[in-house]
Amino acid sequence: MLATCANGFGAVALAALLAETSRVVEAGKLLKGLHHPARVKNVIFLYMDGGPSQVDTFDYKPALEKYHGRDPRTVFKVEPTQFNDVGKVMASPWKFKRHGKSGLWVSDLFPHIAGCVDDLAVIRSMTSRFSEHTSANYFLHTGSGIQGRPSMGSWISYGLGSENKNLPGFVVLNGGLIPPGGLDNFNSGFLPAAYQGSVFKPNDPPLAYIKPLESSQRQSGKLALIHKLDRQLADRAGKPDQIESAIANYETAARMQTAVPELMDLK
Repeated sequence: MLATCANGFGAVALAALLAETSRVVEAGKLLKGLHHPARVKNVIFLYMDGGPSQVDTFDYKPALEKYHGRDPRTVFKVEPTQFNDVGKVMASPWKFKRHGKSGLWVSDLFPHIAGCVDDLAVIRSMTSRFSEHTSANYFLHTGSGIQGRPSMGSWISYGLGSENKNLPGFVVLNGGLIPPGGLDNFNSGFLPAAYQGSVFKPNDPPLAYIKPLESSQRQSGKLALIHKLDRQLADRAGKPDQIESAIANYETAARMQTAVPELMDLK
């Protein structure tokens, strides 16, 4: 599955933000995907939309220097894009050098990282089939160029569950800009909806309705009634995923009202 997912680990995600011993908690009665003990506890994937290019950081391309200033269509195969604004070949403005025992190429942009390259694993064999931003983002996060497939974060959450019962297993830390393709980059696809990404925003509060608008007693009564009605409907309908996921999400949301404010207080 990792091979077919090609470029990505699926979203700007933190799996199980707050470790609580090493106990894995299932979301309601939803099944986890692994049938053997996991070797990984969590995955942190930094998707820096608009960050520095790989050819300016770790991926040294001497051919860019050789063909600098030329029309790339005379040198390389160039896939047409929406506006077909090709431009010229541009060499990196930063110089590259080999560092460490591994001889890893690092540009002058990262002088401090260059001092610890033997602790890094840089993969240069990944490619994309898409040149447009939206399809490329879907491909990066889900392994497919069209929407509807589960995000890698959803797969990880499906396999590992959450190490903390008060928080979702798949959290997206949104810095203020959702990448092209929108929230479908963090969708659960055909997996149960409980495994989709929960988006935390750089606001106060980071989640809507995270601060209760009524007394805890009144809210608890409402949630108990909703849970009872949902459970009755689920039993009559044969416990479909949509209802089971809704029940699990309600339970997690109630616990998050206590856990998230403390978690996000970084002072």
